Amino acid sequence: MTMILDNLQFLRFGWTDLLEILIVAFLLYRVLLVLQRTRAMQITLGLAVLGFLYGVSRLLDLILIRTLLETAFQYGAIAALVVFQPELRVALARLGQSRMLRAFQRLEGSRVAEEITEAVERLSRAQYGAIICVEQEVGLGEYAETGSSVDAKVTAEMLTTIFTPYSPLHDGAVLVVGDQIRTAGAILPLTQSSVHDRSLGTRHRAALGLSEETDAIVVVVSEETSQVSVARLGRLERDVSPERLRTILEGVGPVSESVRVSPTTLMSTS
Repeated sequence: MTMILDNLQFLRFGWTDLLEILIVAFLLYRVLLVLQRTRAMQITLGLAVLGFLYGVSRLLDLILIRTLLETAFQYGAIAALVVFQPELRVALARLGQSRMLRAFQRLEGSRVAEEITEAVERLSRAQYGAIICVEQEVGLGEYAETGSSVDAKVTAEMLTTIFTPYSPLHDGAVLVVGDQIRTAGAILPLTQSSVHDRSLGTRHRAALGLSEETDAIVVVVSEETSQVSVARLGRLERDVSPERLRTILEGVGPVSESVRVSPTTLMSTS
């Protein structure tokens, strides 16, 4: 009897086990937050399917399938580092953020919100079309590669200059990361949903497309109507005032329920 109890020592649950479970659960939660609404989540699901197939092959003793999967898994760790490199970088950056750093970033975010709001007001008054994407939790690295690197501090003057008609980069999107304009002239994915409103053109469809794939805040200035719109989480808010825009950019504005895009027919030009 004593021998049996000794063999079951590993089943005893202590406070260190609880601590380990909480740490692992927190890390998994943070990783899932980074991966959500990105293509990396689809890759993760594919890996889960392969893991399930491997378990079935071991259970049914399917030697050929098990051998192939084991060979693939030997190089899987290196492949995962390459495929998930942007997401891993973002996840590690989030883990390294302290409360003091986050407080500083909120102050810096307020300055960025002021600069973007001022630039949007100028562009709207001049009837210059624009699309400005502000990165949140999900990185925009893959979209930055489609444009031209800028790496300049966010200022109203710089944003207005970029979107001035006939400038080389005025047709694409500007990607803002932190307090820096990372890229100009970026190409964004168009939404697959259709929108009934004829006034919504290519810029609005691109803003919705990015907001469906990431958690970025996308600000659009219409060249035809001078109206300002904001796309977030697959929703489009129309006729946004400067005060409302500043609130959204500072991260305290709720997503409006009344402006959700419905799957109707889009009939619009850019």
